[in-house]
Amino acid sequence: MSAVGHGVAFALGFFLDLLLGDPHWLPHPVRGIGWLITRLERALRRRFPQTPGGELAAGVWLVVLVCACSALLPLAVLALAWRVHPWLGTALEAVMTYQLLAVKSLRVESMQVYRRLKEGDLPGARRAVSMIVGRDTENLTGEQVAKAAVETVAENASDGVAAPMLFLALGGPVFGFFYKAVNTMDSMVGYRNEQYLYFGRAAAKLDDALNFIPSRVCAGVMILAAAFLGMDARGAAQIFRRDRKNHSSPNSAQTESVCAGALGVQLAGDAYYFGKLVKKKTIGDPKRRVFPEDIPKANRLMTVTACILFLLGLYLRFLPAFFGW
Repeated sequence: MSAVGHGVAFALGFFLDLLLGDPHWLPHPVRGIGWLITRLERALRRRFPQTPGGELAAGVWLVVLVCACSALLPLAVLALAWRVHPWLGTALEAVMTYQLLAVKSLRVESMQVYRRLKEGDLPGARRAVSMIVGRDTENLTGEQVAKAAVETVAENASDGVAAPMLFLALGGPVFGFFYKAVNTMDSMVGYRNEQYLYFGRAAAKLDDALNFIPSRVCAGVMILAAAFLGMDARGAAQIFRRDRKNHSSPNSAQTESVCAGALGVQLAGDAYYFGKLVKKKTIGDPKRRVFPEDIPKANRLMTVTACILFLLGLYLRFLPAFFGW
């Protein structure tokens, strides 16, 4: 395997994501991971007792099995491809890298919300934002819809862009799919409700651990991106220091706080989930209302952040070549 080939694959994958995004017609491996999680959940719940201890054990086995399958399969396929020919290995690794990143798809989905709001189509904007957030959207105002979209861009800049990119930079698609498996499990079973409080705990805790460093790296890079774009980088740093812990997750408010400070708006706050009001702390200062134009601003901030992280990742992928590894 060539270190140069790994670096080229990383670069190609990043640019493929910027160019193609995630077309709905294209089969995606994350859907396969989701299918595996669903099937294993059913099987494990049948085999383990429906007690707190039994559900905790079943959740641990879910994490072990899903992570093992998600990492070992790409490892085997890539090893075979590299053995057949370096070009085949590079090409396949580039495709896998592309599938693990979400810069364009995040921008495309959030800009759907922006376009509906600009057209005055509030019901359409609510439907569009419901595709990218977990909260109830049926009764959101136009400002609340815009705020939800901005929050999603800010939060996913970390776990949809920065974290996969850093894991890819450190260990290629094998590390990348390992991370994506954990992140997908967290999104499917990592809820603090009656059904998943114990079963999903292992996945949620591992996701928190894996995102701890990437979320903070992303926040620092996002402050730099805000300065590059002429946004309020000083305000971004100030709100980051003050509000980065204003979330039930140890990681989610890291980039949300930077985005709120850079835009000069207040994000987060109370929201309804499955018909129940969830009290949440706010992030940022309410200097002004959140407008639809804040959605493309948040996307520019996310995209420049991704580009800076790409340069860092490219350096890490090419680094072994400098030492002849």
